[in-house]
Amino acid sequence: MAANFGRKHYIVIGLLIVFVILAARLFHIQIIDDEYKVNADNNALKYETRYPARGQILDRNGNILVGNKIIYDIMVTPRDVKEFDTSAFCAIFDLDTGYVKEKFREYKKFRTKIGFRTMPFIKQVSSLQYNIFAEQANNFTGFDGIARSARYYPYDAGANIIGYISEVDENFIEKHPDYKPGDYTGRTGIEETREEELKGEKGYTIYLRDSKNRILSHYKDGEFDKSPIPGKDVVSTIDAPLQQYGEQLMKNKVGSVVAIEPSTGEILAMVSSPGIDVDMLAEINKHYNDLINDPYKPMYNRAVMSAQPPGSVFKLVNGLIGLQEGVITTSSRFPCHNGYHAGNVTVGCHVHPSPLDFYSAIKMSCNSYFCYVLRAILDNKQYSNVAVALDQWSKYVKSFGFGQKLGTDFPSEQAGFIPDAKTYDKAYGKRRWHSLTVISLSIGQGEIGCTPLHLANFCATLANRGYYYTPHIVKEGNGIKIDSCFHERHYTLIDTTYFPEVVKGMYMVVNSPAGTGGTGRIAYVPGLDICGKTGTAQNPHGDDHSVFICFAPMDNPKIAIAAYVENAGFGATWAAPIASLMVEKYLNGNISPERKDLEQRMENANLMNRVRIKSPRK
Repeated sequence: MAANFGRKHYIVIGLLIVFVILAARLFHIQIIDDEYKVNADNNALKYETRYPARGQILDRNGNILVGNKIIYDIMVTPRDVKEFDTSAFCAIFDLDTGYVKEKFREYKKFRTKIGFRTMPFIKQVSSLQYNIFAEQANNFTGFDGIARSARYYPYDAGANIIGYISEVDENFIEKHPDYKPGDYTGRTGIEETREEELKGEKGYTIYLRDSKNRILSHYKDGEFDKSPIPGKDVVSTIDAPLQQYGEQLMKNKVGSVVAIEPSTGEILAMVSSPGIDVDMLAEINKHYNDLINDPYKPMYNRAVMSAQPPGSVFKLVNGLIGLQEGVITTSSRFPCHNGYHAGNVTVGCHVHPSPLDFYSAIKMSCNSYFCYVLRAILDNKQYSNVAVALDQWSKYVKSFGFGQKLGTDFPSEQAGFIPDAKTYDKAYGKRRWHSLTVISLSIGQGEIGCTPLHLANFCATLANRGYYYTPHIVKEGNGIKIDSCFHERHYTLIDTTYFPEVVKGMYMVVNSPAGTGGTGRIAYVPGLDICGKTGTAQNPHGDDHSVFICFAPMDNPKIAIAAYVENAGFGATWAAPIASLMVEKYLNGNISPERKDLEQRMENANLMNRVRIKSPRK
């Protein structure tokens, strides 16, 4: 009996302990801890999201590239909706009554899942529509408006750089669970790469419901409300007036222009043409299908995505390698008889004096001279065979950033391509090719592919006499950090003592007296000491591409630029004028009267019919 009593005693004590624990837990939840009360799933509470203002995007001088304006989303809590005049509601927002009926069929179908949640019903309505709705809000119980910021674009430039925002979809939310339906995110450009800083942090207001689900008041006088935190402003490296001017010059042309500040690697302009009109960015969903079906691909950023042969501007790379390898000097002279001739191979050239030294070969862009240079590099007896020599050549070229992604902070950058011995072993068989087989590399043709960003970076390397900073499009400051790699110098494998020799030739390209053979004379601007190099990239699919790189001034350069105009012919005809006009505009602030006719010719020219395009699918 004592044993039975002891067992009962322990059972009672155990039950009492459990009761005390449960009671204490219940007291804590109901009286002390507000966590349960303010839980978002609590049907007694209604959470109204407060969206933050997205950070602005500015140019390097403080001009607003992307700002914010107030719009409204019309929200609905299906459980609270009472019978209303559908026609009157639709008249306010210019809706089809079928849309409203379909939405409420959907709400009825998923009513258990939806519960007391509030959801977007109409997005981005104008202030005028919202004001009309607000005056009649009593007639539409269960509907409400939430103010939020939307993007606007006060500066008509840089749409491909800025990027756009759009509403997140289910796939995005699955990968980013901190986003909810109705949220927006950056999809391309700076909007995408700096989403974390730009988006800000959402807040909310909590309202208390009564037993009939009517809103009574702020819960606990707003004690648990959370204010939204605005996004940070992002300052870009772009010079908005220069960007706008470049787009103006490239209008009705296909190609790209990239300008870089050599001393920092900051991108001053990145023009891709044809591009997106900034007016389309605010309503990208409305224009998206038209943009992606446009045969000229305005959403394709040619500056970082289009890898093309560089043409004659690449002669400067081979010249530097030749000097580094000791197979030529600046005094080395080679003949040109309307081109280079070896066996059955001929690489044509234009008429000019012969023979030429190193500087004159750059000045007159002599194909024959650089054919001799490349063969001297590849047939150099210090290497056991041409394959080993070509691999060393490839290493030199890649040290300039070619054939790889530069690591910029801009999305969708392509690596381009620089061939090596494996490339030709695969094409011709091992040891079954020689220096003459790859002679087209001497003039920037063949298998070489590089983007306009690569060319602009190469030009900045020349301007710096042997090193570059990784090009980037966001400036540090205002709480925005950029990677330390953007402050690091990247030296090439070429001794820096050889770069002034190439720069001397580039100066002669532009500044030699008229009639003496400088291929870039059209880019001459008194007092700017522009150093440049023309290029005409052969194109088997149509007219050749017009290429030009230049920097200025010669000493302490402020801008390096590459222009690539597709299917436009000689480098001096289109690319050189466009690049030099942008240099003049940036350094002088205006275009001299003597070059106004040139400016007008560039602005008015329409070269679109030269470009072969595929007809859009029907």
